[in-house]
Amino acid sequence: MLMIDYKEASWWYWLVTVCLLTLGLVGYPQGFLLAIGLTVVQLVHFGMRERSLTAFPIQVRFWYLLLLLLSLPAPMQFLYWLPTIGTWAQVIFGYCAMARFVSLLPWNRREPWTLPLVWRTFLSRPVRGNILQGLPPTGA
Repeated sequence: MLMIDYKEASWWYWLVTVCLLTLGLVGYPQGFLLAIGLTVVQLVHFGMRERSLTAFPIQVRFWYLLLLLLSLPAPMQFLYWLPTIGTWAQVIFGYCAMARFVSLLPWNRREPWTLPLVWRTFLSRPVRGNILQGLPPTGA
């Protein structure tokens, strides 16, 4: 199911970011730097909108930025494949692997960390909003 949400600013941020990452992977390393810069802009924009550093959208963008920065040194640039593939999945299908990882952090979950929780987290369908709102309840 396609989830192209062109009316949302966040969707446009992710689309431009993934295009820049793709440029970096096809031989234009400036794309990586521009993607990092745009992610910082996105983080500031959503920080001003959410007014809380602990808001889920801020956490997702923070960890995404950290992954981009970790991937920046030349020997680590193969890691850019992870956010590129993941961000294309987000832009096209609404599936955000980073949000799912972040949802498993201790301060974002209400139930103990278990294999069924991880299974549900990564295999549940994408939803509008965020994964915290869309996870099926335990035992569902």
